[in-house]
Amino acid sequence: MVDARSQPEVPPPTKPWSGGGREALADAVRRLMALTVTAAAPPGVLADAAGRAAEVADALEAYVPKPGAEPAERFGERSVAPEEAHTLAAAMPFDVVIGSCNPVALPLTIEFDRPRALGLATFTAIYEGAPGLVHGAVLAGAFDIMLTAANVIADGAGPTVSLTVHYLKPTLIGEPAHFEAWVTEQTDRRTFSQGRLIQGGMVTVEAEGEFVNMDRSRIRALHRRDGSGSGAARPPSEAGWAP
Repeated sequence: MVDARSQPEVPPPTKPWSGGGREALADAVRRLMALTVTAAAPPGVLADAAGRAAEVADALEAYVPKPGAEPAERFGERSVAPEEAHTLAAAMPFDVVIGSCNPVALPLTIEFDRPRALGLATFTAIYEGAPGLVHGAVLAGAFDIMLTAANVIADGAGPTVSLTVHYLKPTLIGEPAHFEAWVTEQTDRRTFSQGRLIQGGMVTVEAEGEFVNMDRSRIRALHRRDGSGSGAARPPSEAGWAP
C-alpha cells in the first residue's frame, strides 16, 4: 500500500505553494475551526478571539491578488499518472476534500492497494450534521475524491458527471471510517466506479459515480477554465462533458 499523504515532501518547483508557512497556517486554522465549535469559553473570551482572528485576516487580505492576476503557482501544473497515484493529495493542495493548504479539507488519508483506493478518516465536530453524526454532504465529498482516486489508478481520471450516494446507516463523529473505491467499467469516454464506507464493521454508506475520460493536458487546462489563464468559461460541449 502507498499512503497518499505520508510520502516525502516534494521540493519546489513541483510544490511551489508549499513551505513558507502556508500549510502550517492551514493546520492552525483547522485547529481554530475545531475549537470554534467545541470550546465552552465565556463570551468575553470568544469576543477577544474573534477580534484577534479578524486582525489576522485583515493582515492576510492585503496579499490577495486582484481578479485575473492570481499567480499560476496556486494551481497544479501537472496531473497525476496511474504510476504516480500516491501523489494525488500533493497534486491538489487547495482541494476542498484533501488539500493540505485548505483548512476545510477533511481528515481523510488515501492509500492505494491496486486496483482499489482505500481511505481512512475520523471526522470531528467540524463535520457534524445531526448531533453526533457526520453530515451527508461531507460524506458525498469524501466519496467524490475516493472514486477519483480509484479512477487515477485505472488511468481514467476526469471531471465528475454524476455521483449517487446511498446512506444506509448513520456515520458517527469520532469513530474511524474506512473507505473503499474501485472502477467497475471503462469506455472510451467514461469511467464508472463504486465505493463504500465501513464503520464499526458495518457498511454505512455506498456510492457510485460516472466520470469523463479526459486527456491530462485538458485536465490541466481546466484549472484556468479555457487553458489560457483568461478565466473565460467554455461551453460544456467544448470542455469535454458532452456525451
